[in-house]
Amino acid sequence: MSAGDGVGAGAGPAAGRTVRVLLADDQPMLRSGLKAALAGSGGLAVVGEAGDGVEAVDLSRRLLPDVVVMDLRLPRLDGLSVIRRIVEAGLAVRVLVLTTDDTDERVLGAVAAGASGYLCKDVPAGELVAAIRTVAAGGAVVAPRILDRLLTRMAEILPAAETTAAASVLDTLTDREREVLVHVAKGHSNAEIARALLVSETTVKTHVGHMLTKLRLRDRVQAVVLAYETGLVRPGG
Repeated sequence: MSAGDGVGAGAGPAAGRTVRVLLADDQPMLRSGLKAALAGSGGLAVVGEAGDGVEAVDLSRRLLPDVVVMDLRLPRLDGLSVIRRIVEAGLAVRVLVLTTDDTDERVLGAVAAGASGYLCKDVPAGELVAAIRTVAAGGAVVAPRILDRLLTRMAEILPAAETTAAASVLDTLTDREREVLVHVAKGHSNAEIARALLVSETTVKTHVGHMLTKLRLRDRVQAVVLAYETGLVRPGG
């Protein structure tokens, strides 16, 4: 499931502009491989490489890449801390996690910290390139197998909707925006939502943007989390 069709809270690079990427991984060979793969994709440019977490934060501040593609296992400063520092600094930089560490706790931690994407290192090069472009444009991407587990895990740890005031945040949405949120939470693309609601994709994008703004959410990943947290959508529903 890709959550990458939506409008994020921040503006991505202008259409046609090269997406600037920072690679953060402690393995030089892996960084070299990624750099070569991205260089041949067109429209992407690796502007820097970091071998540890401290360097990743420093280069994010100095280079202001559109996307940081990073592992969670980084020396000197772990990946979750890197994500938090980038977000807390208010940088116009989005983070796509690329790692072998896909435990539920790490995925939840990365999403909570502010990551806009979470993929495993065995992802095909073409899917990684597409994910980087999606994240740069303000969307979000989570590997399908990870998302399925994540939603099940959320259902186990989140409080029941009847016992939390979280559902009240949805009161700001119109009926159509709430309907769109349900579709987003089920992993539907803008095209699929447009077909279901019999409207144009442009209209869907507008509804998604309004929904994210009203709920003060960064992207569709956070929207999925909120939909399950409030009980608006339940696993298998």
